[in-house]
Amino acid sequence: MSPRQCRELHYHQQRAAELKSKIDEPVSLAVVTQPKRRWWNAYWETYRLALHANLAGKRIVVPGCGFGEDSIRLACTGAEVYAFDLSPEIVGIARQRAKKMDLDIAFDSMPVEKTSYPDQFFDAVWFLDILHHVDIPATLTEMRRILKPSALIIVDELYTHSSLERVRKTRLIAGWLYPRMQRFIYGEERPYITPDEHKIDEREFAIIAEEFRPEKKLYFNFLVGRLLPQRFELAAKLDRIIIGILGPLGYFLAGRVVFIGKRRGENAL
Repeated sequence: MSPRQCRELHYHQQRAAELKSKIDEPVSLAVVTQPKRRWWNAYWETYRLALHANLAGKRIVVPGCGFGEDSIRLACTGAEVYAFDLSPEIVGIARQRAKKMDLDIAFDSMPVEKTSYPDQFFDAVWFLDILHHVDIPATLTEMRRILKPSALIIVDELYTHSSLERVRKTRLIAGWLYPRMQRFIYGEERPYITPDEHKIDEREFAIIAEEFRPEKKLYFNFLVGRLLPQRFELAAKLDRIIIGILGPLGYFLAGRVVFIGKRRGENAL
């Protein structure tokens, strides 16, 4: 593994040790089963797109599956789910949670840049907050290998335009304001953020979009996640409305991007 992957592995092994209690924590299926949708929430909108795509019977891979929440929820849509993470300890927790729900999910432990799956094996891939942890070109090369031509990609990722990222890294914000607002925004003293992760920017997003044709693209979180927490529902709704009104400016101002698309396979050119 690369030095970055080793650091990521060490971090997640520590988190797995701290969060063993998740084995007995029920996984809510509301985002899959509840008819009333939360249109202001990027995660709920990602599932709306996924449900509309009808994943039942499709073979889907979940890189960076973490403690298994999305693997379990996707399995409950009728999809055939394969999921993996860098940390065997985290995968062990995810596997036990799925077993408690009597779900047959194929879990494994490996890096996303080099998997053990056969060529052109999957109908779809689910990327939730994983692309900002990985080597994107190497990951896309591996996805090109294991995905079928015209396979579906569903993405929900932290995002920032490079111009805003330069502002965020100024001494005033990065050195003074942000550390003081972390607990308020994330609801905890030490948020689940690894030393090497970074939000994808417009250049990295362009690389992803070149490989996968976006059919639907949505921007979220102009102020939410930056100055206000997601748990403030009214603020989240207003934020979503503002991003919608701004239209193309969402490309510059958003803090999260959601899109669904298809691989540019031989039959999709």
